[in-house]
Amino acid sequence: MTKRTPYQERIIKRYYQNQDAIMLQRVSDLVGDLYLAKGKARERLWKRVAGALDKLHIPPERIDHVLKSDNPALLANLVKELLGKG
Repeated sequence: MTKRTPYQERIIKRYYQNQDAIMLQRVSDLVGDLYLAKGKARERLWKRVAGALDKLHIPPERIDHVLKSDNPALLANLVKELLGKG
C-alpha cells in the first residue's frame, strides 16, 4: 500500500470530521429525489436513506418508521428537525 501525502491525510481527516454534515446533506438531497422516483428506483433511494440515517446515529425504530411510511414528507420533517429548524 502506498503512503499518503500530508495533503491526502488532511482531506481524509476533514471528511471524517464533517461526516455528519455530509450525511445530512445526502439525506436532504434524497428527499427531493424520492418525490420524483417511482418503482424500483424509489426502493433503492429508500435503502440509501436508511444507510445515511444509520450513519447519523438515528435510532433504528425511527428509521423503520420513516421507511415503512414511504412518505418523503415525513423524511423532510426529520431533516428539518436534524437541522434544528423544526
